[in-house]
Amino acid sequence: MLEVNKTLTYSGDEMVEVLKEIEYILISLHKMGSHYAETLPDSYVEYANETTKFIDDNNICERLSGIRKILSSKFDTSLGEDDMDDLERACEDIEYWIPKNEL
Repeated sequence: MLEVNKTLTYSGDEMVEVLKEIEYILISLHKMGSHYAETLPDSYVEYANETTKFIDDNNICERLSGIRKILSSKFDTSLGEDDMDDLERACEDIEYWIPKNEL
């Protein structure tokens, strides 16, 4: 990792924005899980539908993208010898979701 990327500074406003978004998503999902926990597995379809509806109706992917934009904005994105920047390198081993039929 580049030395400049080892210590990053964010404004209080940036961190408040990030934390509010995380809080909204985390607490909402927790409340959904708690609400349906007592009736699972019988209510699994309703729980899955409600979770999907929450993600879609509340632009959760867009909100997470905004968090990522704020957090990644401070990184120096100079490419290393491997043609990757520090964030790309740090994320290269993440196992992303794939459809079951592609496993």
